[in-house]
Amino acid sequence: MAQGDLTDQEWAIIGPLLPSERGRWARPSGDNRRFLNGMLHILRTGCPWRDMHERYGKWNSVYVRFRRWAEQGVWDALLQTLVELGLTDDWQHMLDSTVVCTPSQPSASDAKYATIR
Repeated sequence: MAQGDLTDQEWAIIGPLLPSERGRWARPSGDNRRFLNGMLHILRTGCPWRDMHERYGKWNSVYVRFRRWAEQGVWDALLQTLVELGLTDDWQHMLDSTVVCTPSQPSASDAKYATIR
């Protein structure tokens, strides 16, 4: 288990709330816990799906399951259940790099902004 992955206690609460996956086209489905840890890793670090660590499985499989769960409303139902259990508040906090604006700072080596002494 890597740093930031779900603990056994957290998984005992969240695991039963997730839909069971069956293999498609005679392939076994991956473990929901491993896939969820991969999804949380992406959300926590902000890295692109293709750069996801190999221990979580194939990036495309994790992404497809993430999208499928989003389309099925799994995330909304999971959050609502956690709120009803009193394990989290009902605020959804999300920060995207598109809403964070920082002023451009000229570098010290930029001759146009260099101080004349």
